[in-house]
Amino acid sequence: MTGKPDALSEPAARPAGRPQSATLVDWVYGQLVQRIASGEYPPDHKLPGEHDLASLLGASRPVVREALGRMREEGLIHSRQGAGSFVRARTEHRPLGFARVETIADIQRCFEFRITMEADAAHFAALRRNEAGLEKMAAALGLLREATRKLRHREDADFAFHLAIAEAANNHYFSTSLNALKDHVAVGMKLHGLSLMGPPSGLEQVFGEHSDIYEAVRDRDAEAARLAMRRHLESSRDRLFEGRLLDLSLR
Repeated sequence: MTGKPDALSEPAARPAGRPQSATLVDWVYGQLVQRIASGEYPPDHKLPGEHDLASLLGASRPVVREALGRMREEGLIHSRQGAGSFVRARTEHRPLGFARVETIADIQRCFEFRITMEADAAHFAALRRNEAGLEKMAAALGLLREATRKLRHREDADFAFHLAIAEAANNHYFSTSLNALKDHVAVGMKLHGLSLMGPPSGLEQVFGEHSDIYEAVRDRDAEAARLAMRRHLESSRDRLFEGRLLDLSLR
């Protein structure tokens, strides 16, 4: 991937009905997780091989491999050398979790944590990203660009962009933490999205902030990536709270 997506230019055409690559990985991942949750693939069950899963789900082997890799990182499955992938027993899998968002103070705390964690994730993403990771960021950025043109905010694409950054850092603690925070982040993103609806609309400014992060990661400028992510999250928090942060020492 060599160039930055043009600031609100038309996205490249794709075959009708076929998801973008990043979306297809998410879909395959979701299908497999659903089959595990439903008991179709019970604990200690050996999953079909990559070739069989690709045929079963109508996806390419690289897409299946990436979905399986994510499941492995999250502790849903494990590999046995020479034997394949197996569903991890539920007693072994203790996913990271956080208390529910109950107050506006919790939203501020979530931003506070994300500012620190995601700024460092962007730093390492710039140092370690590969072309596949960059393509995932660009795909999510393309969705944000299209939504901005239509004066909409897409929380799903926003989260996908941030998750792609965390995954590109090649440190599963970043991506696992962000996935565990998904419901919490969604609350903040929903409220932030509503605050952007104007007038005047803040959507183009937010798209520009995402583009700055993408550019820095693409250019392997680790410090610029860290600063761009921090600036974006601090600006999002301040837009939502209208510059009036709560005194968390009293809550």
